[in-house]
Amino acid sequence: MSRYRGPKLRISRRLGSLPGLTTKKSKKLNRPGKEGNSIEVGKKLSEYAVRLEEKQKLKYNYGLTENQLFRYVKEARRRQGVTGLILLQLLEMRLDTLCFTLGFAKTIRQARQLVNHGHITINGKVLNIPSFQCRLNDVIGVKDRTVSKNLISNNLKDNQRSEISYNLKFDPGELKATVLDYCDRNAILLPLDELLVIEYYSRR
Repeated sequence: MSRYRGPKLRISRRLGSLPGLTTKKSKKLNRPGKEGNSIEVGKKLSEYAVRLEEKQKLKYNYGLTENQLFRYVKEARRRQGVTGLILLQLLEMRLDTLCFTLGFAKTIRQARQLVNHGHITINGKVLNIPSFQCRLNDVIGVKDRTVSKNLISNNLKDNQRSEISYNLKFDPGELKATVLDYCDRNAILLPLDELLVIEYYSRR
């Protein structure tokens, strides 16, 4: 299944706030489709539908395919600890997600484009793999090229973060950030019940 490239506001109307997908807000308040305009809009969703929507939030927010998300879930199960938190930490340690967290891009999709076009470096080497899993003490930087530095500097001005997460040490002068630790659950902007995502995949 390919990555979603359709209308983003339609998804945010159905699933709620998805900071990694889009910063825009729809003027329409109802959910998309016939059911969104019907009297039955307030009817209770089934347990399966609730789990499905939580899974869809992860998928669309981080710009993943179904197979990619399932692989992350399997990896989270293999590791010791709370599976739901580990899953979120794995997704937050992706290179494109970290670039978004630092303010290099407005959305994760835009951050993925920055990485694909070779503007981002890891430990001084250009890396064009958005899904690259960063490790502790990795240094995320900007390619030593005027075009890249100007692009990131302008994006930082437009996407000013009130506070960078404690697990990242960012030097705005050098345009470099060091990964100090895995993120805490409270640092993740996405409103989500990750336990329901694990339950969704429990039968697979």
